[in-house]
Amino acid sequence: MRAVLDACVIYPSVLRDILIGVAAKGLYQPFWSDRILREWVLATQKLGPGAMVQAEGEALLMKTAFPRAMVREQPGIEARVLLPDANDHHVLAVAIAAHADCIVTLNARDFPRHVLAEEGIDRRDPDSLLWELWSHHPGEVTEVVMGVHAAAERMAGQELPLKALLKRAQLPKLAKAMLAQAS
Repeated sequence: MRAVLDACVIYPSVLRDILIGVAAKGLYQPFWSDRILREWVLATQKLGPGAMVQAEGEALLMKTAFPRAMVREQPGIEARVLLPDANDHHVLAVAIAAHADCIVTLNARDFPRHVLAEEGIDRRDPDSLLWELWSHHPGEVTEVVMGVHAAAERMAGQELPLKALLKRAQLPKLAKAMLAQAS
């Protein structure tokens, strides 16, 4: 599966780390553009001055780890697509240029399925995508999630319930499935 990651699913660190970790396992091919990564980096401004520097470093690591993920901006395609928010045209243009199967986003309102379908692209929320990948590859997805969970606990300096961590990352379906299997 070929999936463009919208900036809104790259910004929350737990969600990003899970999506990138699952991609590193080869379960899907991620795509993005410099503009998508810039949007994410700029969104971290509200967390303080160090957050942007950290996000820039993480963006560089993502580019290095996934050199085929970078798609050049596509002004010609952007000019012909129509979405409710013109600021999202570049995301759809990247998806078209990358021959993506889907755009992974939390922004359903600005990526209407019928518009994307005209381009042969689906809209997926990260929870349904990760749940689907987990249902076919439970070991690999669980390994990534548990690694991200352990890293979050180290950073917090305390135990964090997995269910709460995944719910905060807007992954309730994945949390329910994983916890049901564990019990």
